[in-house]
Amino acid sequence: MADNTPAGSTTDGAIQVGGPRQPIDARVSAPASYDVADFPVPHGREEEWRFTPLQRLRGLHDGTAVANGAGVKVEVEAPEGVTVETVGRDDARLGRSGKPVDRVAAQAYSSFEKASVVSIPKDTVLSEPVRISVRGQGGVAFGHAVVEIGAFAEAVVVIDHTGDATLAANVEYLIGDGAKLTVVSVQDWDDTAVHAAQHTALVGRDASFKSVIVTFGGDLVRLHPRVVYGAPGGEAELYGLYFTDNGQHQEHRLFVDHDTPHCRSNVVYKGALQGKDAHAVWIGDVLIRAEAEGTDTYELNRNLVLTDGARVDSVPNLEIETGEIVGAGHASATGRFDDEQLFYLMARGIPEHEARRLVVRGFFAELVQQIGIPELEERLIAKIEEELKAAVA
Repeated sequence: MADNTPAGSTTDGAIQVGGPRQPIDARVSAPASYDVADFPVPHGREEEWRFTPLQRLRGLHDGTAVANGAGVKVEVEAPEGVTVETVGRDDARLGRSGKPVDRVAAQAYSSFEKASVVSIPKDTVLSEPVRISVRGQGGVAFGHAVVEIGAFAEAVVVIDHTGDATLAANVEYLIGDGAKLTVVSVQDWDDTAVHAAQHTALVGRDASFKSVIVTFGGDLVRLHPRVVYGAPGGEAELYGLYFTDNGQHQEHRLFVDHDTPHCRSNVVYKGALQGKDAHAVWIGDVLIRAEAEGTDTYELNRNLVLTDGARVDSVPNLEIETGEIVGAGHASATGRFDDEQLFYLMARGIPEHEARRLVVRGFFAELVQQIGIPELEERLIAKIEEELKAAVA
């Protein structure tokens, strides 16, 4: 399975890799805005919506979804020294990382009533993670959360989505100078949930941001991680893994905006798919603007298709406006289960189902290890194996 699959190439069956290249600025239908009225209602022909089954968004995209009391329940467990607040729409920290970039994110911003703000003071090094539980109660909800970490502080935040809900949300990460923030966002929804969210990180001078996004559940999950840099020296690492099953639509659309000199980014996403009508979409956009000299960036997406009937759309995009960079590259690869690996293991006495489990576990291992929380890593490995057992059954 090579990592140099050309954009626009198509393998046999329903697996599709890549698509037509366009300048990044031309791939959106409207400029970023806090006002939902500034975005036209999507019809599915727009570049940023062409992979998304709009009818399965349950009205999040056209204004017909209405919040109700049975939306989601949010609980935060934080170590001593961390401040957790519920604030109104007028709080000055809201919206600092950037504006919504599509209609669903703008609808979420226009519709939430209260926001959660988690603040880690400067110079604080947390020995335990902050845990944010988002439990779906079966209804419609619009959410907003801010994680603010002060200068030279270090913290890990886990956001765990479970239950059933129709949720549109914005999550902001404000990372102070020299700070280090790791965020693990787990989408372990019930199979009936719908979740659309924009995650935006504003990275300060010489600060480090690591994002690990894990998507298993949901009928439809559409996430939009974004990184912007507030000063030189910032680093961002974006990791993701997804396991797309029968009928699920899981879409991850990343954008790293290098508009500041001497910053770095690294993106690695991996997905496995199985079952009829399983559909995964990965869009990786990296823009190196003319003023971003000294940029170092790379993005990689790999997909493993376990059964017939699954489809992958993987589109890496890299736009460079200056030649004064350290390095830049991207790669995408999608392939079926490696029969040679399977044969190798079975020839040594390992049963087929166990051999498949070992190959898939190895495929995801490097990303699971990025989490750094043993109990969460064990839970996710167990979830992967549960998915594989369901396929065998």
